[in-house]
Amino acid sequence: MSASSILKGDLQPGNARYAIAMSRFNGFIVERLLDGALEALTAQGAERDRISIVQVPGAWELPLAVQTLAQRQDIDAVIALGTVIRGETAHFDYVAGECVRGLNRVMLDSAKPVTLGVLTVETVEQAEARSCPSDNKGAEAALAAMEMVSLTARLASE
Repeated sequence: MSASSILKGDLQPGNARYAIAMSRFNGFIVERLLDGALEALTAQGAERDRISIVQVPGAWELPLAVQTLAQRQDIDAVIALGTVIRGETAHFDYVAGECVRGLNRVMLDSAKPVTLGVLTVETVEQAEARSCPSDNKGAEAALAAMEMVSLTARLASE
């Protein structure tokens, strides 16, 4: 198969509307992820007034907010941002696993792109490294959302 026959999405925002659902817990990291996501979207031409932002208490609550956003007709993709840092108990495993599982379920049930900008890390230092300007996972999730909006539109019209 040649590269020219591979159907791909692109990084053209067109008229797409994006929603960002972000958690408040570990906010100093999540704010950096949000900055990266907004910078990535606007750098590709997305207009700021076509990006909605909602905040939930923590990563556990993200799937419900994302589901509600994905059900809206005026939203084309949802970007989930959060940070779960391992502590001394099993709480990390429950929150991280169920958050990711819930986000995946929303994406499949809604048939809308839901991208994962939720860090699941062992240490604050790892979270800082993944939210810095040069390696920002919020930016990566935003660009993935833009690409998937384009790709799913192409797949639907094939």
